[in-house]
Amino acid sequence: MASPPDFEVQAVHGGIAGWKAGSGPAVVVLHGGPGLSDYTDTLEPELVDAYTVIRYQQRGLAPSTTAGPFDVETHVADTVSVLNGLGLDRVLVIGHSWGGHLAMHLIAAQPDRIAAAVVVDPLGAVGDGGEADLGRILGERCLPEAAARAAELDQRALRGEGSAADQIEGLGLVWPGYFADAATAPPMPAMEVSVTAYAETFRSIRRHLELQTLVRSLPQRTVPTLFLLGEKSPIPTTHGFASAALMANAEVRTVPECGHLVWLERPGTVRRGLDSLRARLGGSGRPDVASTEAPRADRDQDGRDGQLRENAGDGEAGSQRVLGDRPVPR
Repeated sequence: MASPPDFEVQAVHGGIAGWKAGSGPAVVVLHGGPGLSDYTDTLEPELVDAYTVIRYQQRGLAPSTTAGPFDVETHVADTVSVLNGLGLDRVLVIGHSWGGHLAMHLIAAQPDRIAAAVVVDPLGAVGDGGEADLGRILGERCLPEAAARAAELDQRALRGEGSAADQIEGLGLVWPGYFADAATAPPMPAMEVSVTAYAETFRSIRRHLELQTLVRSLPQRTVPTLFLLGEKSPIPTTHGFASAALMANAEVRTVPECGHLVWLERPGTVRRGLDSLRARLGGSGRPDVASTEAPRADRDQDGRDGQLRENAGDGEAGSQRVLGDRPVPR
């Protein structure tokens, strides 16, 4: 069970609550799902000796508001509301899975607020982002009966039907398949889910993929970004490479013998990646050190000062360094 939150900020539709630990440059961690309770507390220990780690529960589940709307635009605005509420101008971001996809939308919509980003095994920005491959590979890693049951429950949830218990059952059936070796996968942690947040956010994700929001916007952004991709993740690395290829200042690192939850299977990998990005930043590019200062008065507290534009202009993709399974230079 999550500890009581350390902060709550007012967003455009209700409050967003979260946790803050450590000291140093601020890094905001975006959990996956969507519609899941935050599970990134297991990443926090490898960061807190050098960073102020800010985690928050995305809308849909307590201690944040359980109300919608549940769409990409509102999730972006919620993140910006957290920054404003904590008095932060520019931050480092780590996003995992759907949270990595959300980090790309933040870069597209709010590049001046993101000093650098580590995108960990994300749902991609091109095509369907890897959604179909994810479902297929998770199914292949289960017994046929379990795969069929999990697929049935997931489709029910995507329609906004079924119960939270059904969704937890389905996640539990495929959980071992998220790891490089299903036989040695750790137990699934206690989770809470919002079926409504899951279904409605995924509808918004799919809409933006169809509109190519990120394909149009990311080539114009220069935020330093590192993609960390599990070599044996159920989201094939091709989707991460395709996303990174859109960006002028992106690097890719594949993590050998590793699945979807990189920091659990290869502890220290995310920290090393974050350190390497931080070392590249200089002058005005450096992130804020978290403080207790009041929110900035010149930004709206609802975070919508740079809201997503679905019809963003086209742009040319810049050069990138794709490093395969070599370490990112430090």
